[in-house]
Amino acid sequence: MSSIRPKWLKRMSQPISRVKESDQNERTNPQLHCTLSAGLSAILQEDSRKTNEPVSHIVSRALAEYFQVSHSTLYQVSTATALVEGIYQGAVRVRTLREHGDLGLGTFENLDGEMMIVDGRFFQASSDGLVKEVEDDVLCPFAVVTRFVPDSAIVLQKCPDLAHLVNQFDQLRHSDNFFFALRVDGHFSYVRTRAMCRTEEGVPLIRAAAVQPEFEFHDIPGTLVGFWTPEYARTFNVPGYHLHFLSKDHQSGGHLLECAGSELRLQIQSEGDYHVALPETEDFVKADLRRDPSADLAKAEGAKK
Repeated sequence: MSSIRPKWLKRMSQPISRVKESDQNERTNPQLHCTLSAGLSAILQEDSRKTNEPVSHIVSRALAEYFQVSHSTLYQVSTATALVEGIYQGAVRVRTLREHGDLGLGTFENLDGEMMIVDGRFFQASSDGLVKEVEDDVLCPFAVVTRFVPDSAIVLQKCPDLAHLVNQFDQLRHSDNFFFALRVDGHFSYVRTRAMCRTEEGVPLIRAAAVQPEFEFHDIPGTLVGFWTPEYARTFNVPGYHLHFLSKDHQSGGHLLECAGSELRLQIQSEGDYHVALPETEDFVKADLRRDPSADLAKAEGAKK
């Protein structure tokens, strides 16, 4: 990251009046109130109008650059296209993923189950329905992780189905062109998941997904984690919503297919940077990844847009 401070931030670093942090119960999303010069305010408002990005996001990104800290970086291993074409060889170990965030999802070598990353802990939901926490040396062919500090949050009193849930997230998203990290905590009256079976390298994802077992859970507290990916990035990630579930007791989980619940807390974070680490495995280097994977992904993942 460059050490050069934006010119307008240099001006902002001059003393300004009435700067304070409001008294908020939301520890993860404190509100800052300050008085800006008319010129700086105009610059911010104009940039926000042109980019359709909230002023708060622009300021957060600029402050992160000013203080030389990571800001909402989405770190991904491999691509969705590689998975569709059957490239399941482990490319990165869990210990490496830990360095890049505390919330995310993915799968394991040979497509062996579903990965749920919650509060910095990594869990595996296997095709036999069992869930276990995994060690640092476990390999993964595909994963997405971020350091989650939500931009906003709401409480959904009643959620009859997954379609209603994603509709609420649609209202929280400020753009169709950014990536977003998502988290939902609460009590679920119903959850349906699936977990991929261990699969031989080279078997296309759509064939592997045809035999995936599904699981149903009732009256269960837990957490959903995942991402919303823009349509233009469909060769890299699952377009639209992609969510995994982990129960509060860490005994149940998997790729989310359907859910219902009440008193669900929805949190969302806009991702300012997207970093993709491409595998250096022989299969990936030699693979033909030119085909559009979106149709196969929709069938295999049950993706909701």
